[in-house]
Amino acid sequence: VLSLAEQIRNNPRPVLLECITFRMRGHEEASGTKYVPKELMETWASKDPVENYEKYLLDEKVIDQIYIDSTRKEIKKKIEDGLEIAFQETHPIADTALEEKDVYAPFTQVVIAPSSEKKSEKRFIDAISDGLRQSMERFDNLVLMGQDIAEYGGVFKITEGFVEKFGKARVRNTPLCEAAIVGTSLGLSVKGMKAMVEMQFADFVTEGFNQIVNNLAKTHWRWGQAADVVVRMPTGAGTAAGPFHSQSNEAWFFHTPGLKIVYPSNPYDAKGLLCAALEDPNPVMYFEHKLMYRSLKDTIPDDYYTVEIGKAKIIREGSDLSIITYGMGVHWATEILDTMPNVNATLLDLRTLLPWDHEAILDAVKKTNRVLILHEDTLTGGVGAEIAAWISEHAFQYLDAPVMREASLDTAIPFAPTLETNFLPKIRLKKKIESLLEY
Repeated sequence: VLSLAEQIRNNPRPVLLECITFRMRGHEEASGTKYVPKELMETWASKDPVENYEKYLLDEKVIDQIYIDSTRKEIKKKIEDGLEIAFQETHPIADTALEEKDVYAPFTQVVIAPSSEKKSEKRFIDAISDGLRQSMERFDNLVLMGQDIAEYGGVFKITEGFVEKFGKARVRNTPLCEAAIVGTSLGLSVKGMKAMVEMQFADFVTEGFNQIVNNLAKTHWRWGQAADVVVRMPTGAGTAAGPFHSQSNEAWFFHTPGLKIVYPSNPYDAKGLLCAALEDPNPVMYFEHKLMYRSLKDTIPDDYYTVEIGKAKIIREGSDLSIITYGMGVHWATEILDTMPNVNATLLDLRTLLPWDHEAILDAVKKTNRVLILHEDTLTGGVGAEIAAWISEHAFQYLDAPVMREASLDTAIPFAPTLETNFLPKIRLKKKIESLLEY
């Protein structure tokens, strides 16, 4: 019978090995074990399987002390010889381009156009469901996971009817454990499969945060293993759902190399970006605003198609100022600008937050010389701060005014609708536009 180590070498696969034992040394060399009662140490020392087995072999005269001494000497020599070889190795030569290239698994993005002209009216939520369903048809190795997403169809009913079409093996209800769900998605990727993980609300991702930022994001960089996972994140305020079901937390992941982040603002992009995310072998955080689910609709292609990840979109063009935004910010800016007929603005929808479209932003700065960055997330440490810093460093010569930002207040999100309205940036947007134009 092969040992477990030999089995894994012959057939690599995840294995859970539980060893019920006692740590006889400190957590690390400097910590010691003084905090452990002496009696407890002695009790477990008497159970040491290595020493007990050695004693048993001596008692049975299978080995003797000479054999023990020579074996230990031989093992020590192997360790020292290995160390000598390792210490002779030189440090790698730093290559910034190579290091940055290794952040993502290699993937050539191809934009897929619809195969026909057939279109129909779909709500934002329908577009997401449509993209998910067609991706399930396109990739038979794609598995969906989340709380209540199977028979119940998910809390927002996006996967309603999926079990009947694709079966419970591919549409999986999960326990109330986001860390386990995300961890399982990485395991599926190791086995050559694709996974979509639904956070019931984006706020709940905190329970799976370590798996996302330390495992999904870094797995390719660490050992060349793609993490072919999309994490869907129902996000955003405007529904009076309070501080634990309304947060915009895209900035938490914006700082993490190895992740991609998309945030559609309309049904067309919602379907196309989701399909593109599922095509991509890298981990993608897919943010979908809950308030848009049933309030937005548009006529979009019925066929499968993708929208390029990393490419911003100009919503309207003007020369007075540029508003750079994404998600609900696109609709707030459109609504406010419609009340300001004398303002001729460029409105740029980022669509992808990581990697973001530097070229489109630079073009917007050059064109209008005034920039306002708008997002629903709180102001401090938001995506807008990084973009503003980049513009100040790389496009300062084109500016006629400071780069300005408008965002939500630096507070938790209130329950009361009146307080939530005050929290969100929409009510302050017109004044900020006027301030920028008057500078």
